Amino acid sequence: MFYRIAYLILFVAVWGRTAAQSITWSPVAPGVWKGIVGKPEAYDLLKAAGSSPASGLQKMSAQPFPFSKEEISGTVTDGKTSLRFPLDKGEQLFGFGLNFQTVHQRGKILQLHVDHYGGKDNGRTHAPVPFYVSSKGYGVLVNAARYINVYAGTGVRKDSKNPPEEKDRNTNRSWSSRPYSDAVEMLVPAEGVEVYVFAGPTALDAVRRYNLFNGGGALPPRWGLGFTQRVRSLFTAEEVKKEADSFAVKGYPLDFIGLEPGWQSRSYPGTFEWDKTRYPDPAAFVKEMLDKRIRLNLWINPYVSKSASFYKEITPYTGSHTVWVGEVPDFTIPRARDIFFGQLKKDQVDIGVSGYKIDEVDGYDYYLWPDVATFPSGLSGEQMRQTYGVLAMKNSIELFKNRNQRTYGLVRASNAGANSYPYVLYNDYYNHEDFITALINSGYIGVLWTPEVRASKTAEEWLRRFQTVIFSPMAMINAWSSGTKPWSYPQVAAQVKELALLRMQMMPYWYSEFAKYHFEGTPVFRGMSLEPGYQVNTTNTSVKKNLEDNPYLEAVSKEVKDQYMAGECLLVAPLFTGQTSRKVVLPKGRWYDFYTGAFAGDGEVITVTRGLDKIPVYVKDGGVIPMMPPLLHAPKAGEKVDLEIRVYGEKPGSYRLYDDDGETFNYEKGIYDWRTIRVEKDAKGKLKGTVEPPHKKEVRSYGKITFKFMTR
Repeated sequence: MFYRIAYLILFVAVWGRTAAQSITWSPVAPGVWKGIVGKPEAYDLLKAAGSSPASGLQKMSAQPFPFSKEEISGTVTDGKTSLRFPLDKGEQLFGFGLNFQTVHQRGKILQLHVDHYGGKDNGRTHAPVPFYVSSKGYGVLVNAARYINVYAGTGVRKDSKNPPEEKDRNTNRSWSSRPYSDAVEMLVPAEGVEVYVFAGPTALDAVRRYNLFNGGGALPPRWGLGFTQRVRSLFTAEEVKKEADSFAVKGYPLDFIGLEPGWQSRSYPGTFEWDKTRYPDPAAFVKEMLDKRIRLNLWINPYVSKSASFYKEITPYTGSHTVWVGEVPDFTIPRARDIFFGQLKKDQVDIGVSGYKIDEVDGYDYYLWPDVATFPSGLSGEQMRQTYGVLAMKNSIELFKNRNQRTYGLVRASNAGANSYPYVLYNDYYNHEDFITALINSGYIGVLWTPEVRASKTAEEWLRRFQTVIFSPMAMINAWSSGTKPWSYPQVAAQVKELALLRMQMMPYWYSEFAKYHFEGTPVFRGMSLEPGYQVNTTNTSVKKNLEDNPYLEAVSKEVKDQYMAGECLLVAPLFTGQTSRKVVLPKGRWYDFYTGAFAGDGEVITVTRGLDKIPVYVKDGGVIPMMPPLLHAPKAGEKVDLEIRVYGEKPGSYRLYDDDGETFNYEKGIYDWRTIRVEKDAKGKLKGTVEPPHKKEVRSYGKITFKFMTR
């Protein structure tokens, strides 16, 4: 009897710690549902970001819930919430954060944790966004500001509906130590969580819904899509002016310059005040640069030195631990925000500084606050770690929005909900091939990434890196340490100059594509799996059968992580140092060479042998690329430029050209214009182009328009 009672007590105790939860689902937008398990925490990723759905979401079609709700489960155990979503045998997964080495995520075990990227796709990265999208055409977001453990098709339940076959290792050579799994499982260290499901019908539609649900993608100012140079850490005002003048003299475009830590009187931690020896008259310096049509972007990390004028005032609103002996402001507290960002406003933004580079809000563990840290708001060190970059971005953007000026900057950490923030991620890792994989992955999770150029061992490497940065969200040389210039490698200086000018020529295209990202949710730079008609050989190409050697064997198609779509029309296939040729997978349909208009292939794998001068780029049949003259600076608000519209292929096509003033938030008041470019065949079968006239007199950035038919 004693043992029965003891067993009953134990059973009740265990059962009390484990409670299966029926997930309560409710529609929140067309094709978007929110599910609640247990009691979600008051602070989460979307609240930290302050995001709200964009109006474009309401224009998307209604879709059915993409799962059988009975197949999704949530359980709260020992203060933690486990989630389970089903997987089909032939399903591939994308997302789960800013990964650098893999695009396919099925078969991965991750802990989604804000950190400096350490060279391995294990979930610790600059943007560990807990969102994934499936090749079946749906997406899932777990809205928790916590370190989330992910088992993306790795765990096998004994009650699985589609269990793997048991095999005898002694006799069966196909035995695997990592058998097939039919579910995504996640563990959230909280007693409840919000989950969002995004319908398709395609994977791109699911990504679009996710972006629009979080405010739409970023819409940078036109100047942000020009060229930028970050100068040496301890440059003076005179050296910065000399650098800008050298670009003008040599005929290289330049729209903004980044000043590194030496602009401050003290850094690591910072004072957020100008150094009077290097910058004796900041207001006059900023004005002189603006007169040259060069904007300034300032490096900061948000850790406050005892030498800062506001140190004593902000100290009561900082965390228990320091970073480089600097105080860590709790940006969830209004007074802390007022003090810190008030200093930035008074000292920099009010005199014309155009943006910030927010550094070191990601990790490493040995310098960032530990998880045992506490903050006066009551947030844990973990919650603050997962959202600190988002909080810093959100509040800095407000400085510029209050002046009706757009900004464009750099940041080291982001997360879900920050999709609309005009910040581009970067890091200290410098593998060129992995930079391109990260650019591809950024498109699945609603962030921007730049494969920046710093320095190179050879002129060839310099040119290859420069080629890819031109086809990315931010065309940047980060010379804070190296001091490199576009012309630092004389053997390829002419080619680099041509590329930099090409970036400027393509500004109408880039600007229109970012507008589609903002208003329609379509990522500008994205993986091939989101492109209609794209298909790789579905047979498994791995030569290894052991999943310990190849953890992605369950992938249903070959992973392609070195080519990507850039906007609506372009396929970019970089060459890397030492390569003289490469294979390019063309989606279904005819494709044409970007530079010549020559036919390249039709839904096939081609081998490209391209010289050093060009990065392989292809345009789909009927593609339309609006281009402007190769100016040295982005057009100012109200400045008109001529357009040359390049047309590729043999079939009719159309393109939606976006226009606004390029600098303010007036587009939020409806002061913007979409003009349709149409290419149609006349009675003789010859292609002819037309452009809708402007619809609003306030929005007229384009003057004379001509057409150039590239394919002869």
